[in-house]
Amino acid sequence: MRSTFKFIYETANRFLAHDGWAIASHIALSALTSLFPFLIVVTALAGFFGSEELAQETAKLMFLAWPKEVADPIAGEVFRVLTERNHGLLTLGTLAAFYFASSGVESLRIGLNRAYGGVEKRPWYWLRFQSILYILAGAAVMLVFAFLVVLGPLIWSIVLRYVPTLEPFTREVTLLSYAVTGVAATGALVGAHRLLPAQPQPLHRLAPGIILTLTLWLAGGFGFGAYLRSFAGNYVTTYAGLATVMIALVFLYTMAAIFLLGGEVNAMLAELVAKRRAARQGLGSASGANSRARSPVSEKI
Repeated sequence: MRSTFKFIYETANRFLAHDGWAIASHIALSALTSLFPFLIVVTALAGFFGSEELAQETAKLMFLAWPKEVADPIAGEVFRVLTERNHGLLTLGTLAAFYFASSGVESLRIGLNRAYGGVEKRPWYWLRFQSILYILAGAAVMLVFAFLVVLGPLIWSIVLRYVPTLEPFTREVTLLSYAVTGVAATGALVGAHRLLPAQPQPLHRLAPGIILTLTLWLAGGFGFGAYLRSFAGNYVTTYAGLATVMIALVFLYTMAAIFLLGGEVNAMLAELVAKRRAARQGLGSASGANSRARSPVSEKI
């Protein structure tokens, strides 16, 4: 029990020493300002493949993981933007959206480098290009998931036509959209921890921080939603017309802090493993030295 509290205390100190709250605010603001550019990229990519409706399904999937009180005000503006803009893939605005959306990835990179103690030596233009590739890949993956969500009900209706006894499971099949969102979030976390830091992290060391992040995200989402249902008026009173933006920003700030905490946990566990390995090696070398020191005496005897 004492070692557990010590681990929590040292992880919290590490989070504070790496300016976790300041980096979390940077990630939150970057995420909010990158949200619309990312969805513009998704819309352009969907239009390129001739299925612009998938962009709206992608937006629904993204907001599915948000508390309803946070998502609803922003979702209306998102869908308005998605339906009113030019959907060409290579328009100047879309190319600019690629760049601005990649700023969100760069903020995550900064936070993970702080958490894992990495020193970035790669040139800035390569990092920016890499971030743009991640945005493009993320948009493509989200479109694939959206396609599965759109296609799922159609496939299920065909299945029910031939096997009507499965109709009681319709609710469970509908809940698969939440599972799709969970899979996408898990994949994004693994990719971020594995690919973004200056020192790539082994896959087997990522699980504790990612599991903690997903668990706290889920709990934080429910908790934040419950708080808003009771005290949303406080934001309206304090921020007036900016209440919607501030609610989203505080929510993203909380989620960003949890994301960084997951990285700190992984880094702390890696340090503990390294210390234990070094201690075992030290004991082994000490016992070897003792045996060598005793061998001349045994020869004389």
